[in-house]
Amino acid sequence: MKFAAGKRRLKTLFHRRINEAAGDRMASLRGLAPFVLCINAGFMNPAVAQSVDPYPTSTDEAIARISDEERARVAALRERILESTAKTEEAAMNDYIIPVPKAVEGRQRYRWSYPESGARLDMVAIRGGEFLMGSPPDEPGRDKDEGPQVRVKISPFWMARFETTWNLYEPFMITNVARNKDGSPAYSQHLKNAEPVDLVSSPTTPYTEMSFGMGTDGFPAICMTHHAANKFCEWLSFQTGHFYRLPTEAEWEYACRAGTTGPYSCPTEELERVAVLDPEQVRLGYEKIGTKKPNPWGLHDMHGNVMEWCLDQYRGDAYQRWKGDPIVDPLARPETRHPRVARGGSWYDPEEELRSARRIPSEANWQIQDPQKPRSLWYLSDAHWLGFRVVRPLAVPSVDEMLFAWNNSFLDEAEERPNLPR
Repeated sequence: MKFAAGKRRLKTLFHRRINEAAGDRMASLRGLAPFVLCINAGFMNPAVAQSVDPYPTSTDEAIARISDEERARVAALRERILESTAKTEEAAMNDYIIPVPKAVEGRQRYRWSYPESGARLDMVAIRGGEFLMGSPPDEPGRDKDEGPQVRVKISPFWMARFETTWNLYEPFMITNVARNKDGSPAYSQHLKNAEPVDLVSSPTTPYTEMSFGMGTDGFPAICMTHHAANKFCEWLSFQTGHFYRLPTEAEWEYACRAGTTGPYSCPTEELERVAVLDPEQVRLGYEKIGTKKPNPWGLHDMHGNVMEWCLDQYRGDAYQRWKGDPIVDPLARPETRHPRVARGGSWYDPEEELRSARRIPSEANWQIQDPQKPRSLWYLSDAHWLGFRVVRPLAVPSVDEMLFAWNNSFLDEAEERPNLPR
């Protein structure tokens, strides 16, 4: 595939610069929480890692492992959501901005320098509708997995105006709590009198500074696994009383196109006014969110800056599998850790990778520099161009649907743990 072969090229100068800067910032983070900045012993001890396989091998198994206590917490959250939003009609949907309490708390506790506005979530109302998903055969740069074009009907939802920033993501990633490999609190004292949000699995402490020196205040968060992005959505939901998840790739393309039908949501000659991209293959990093013009629906950086996770499993023949005219809210159900779908292209890419219809399958080599065995559930050490944004569907899902949205990536990979019993 051309993406794997050429577009994720190595930039020696870039890697040297960001790793030096990352070392400086990691030292400052150690000053905030020294006792949790050691690598989790379970990852480093082969005997521990091979004693039992904690990873489910399918999404159904992952959901079946969820405790009654966790299921009850999610059921209570759903009731809270229904009380506040069940009567909302599509015609009454509006854009909104809300504070994220843990981000506000983190800003105050650690005296992070970013402004108060950085601890808020800005959501755009997206009306439901139909569109033609995929690209026509004559579109320049088209790949065969973008067809055949299919008519899709999308239910209404809200989408984040911007990609998730470090301002919001760092309070989820760095919690001052020692954690097990699965992200649960390691010590019982952290469970006493804990709020539901504090019981959501969160990342183990990173082994390096994860922005790699490219900037944090107002910049998009990067290098998280699909599982980490899902768990951020759960963490966000418990704080705000709304259900958030990753967008399906159909929702993502619908919102990206914003009623347009060409390769981009703008004329091709205007792309550099809308997108952070790298046509000359020389750019060394991302830019702050919202520095480029939005698409017609007010969404920034849908083309470029960082590539964005979607909920779906990647299947090259997905559009051939889907049935219906129109197909209503399609989803390629996740079943394996890779490949998952990413969309939008990034600061690392030339313009053809930023097309509205372009589909990128995730790969295990996005984590090739990870020193841990088994590799982290939380960090993609090589994906300096990968982030995400969240959506909130208008229709409140069932408890099982909520659990599925947040627990579909916690999966085993046999090649990572060949000696474990099956």
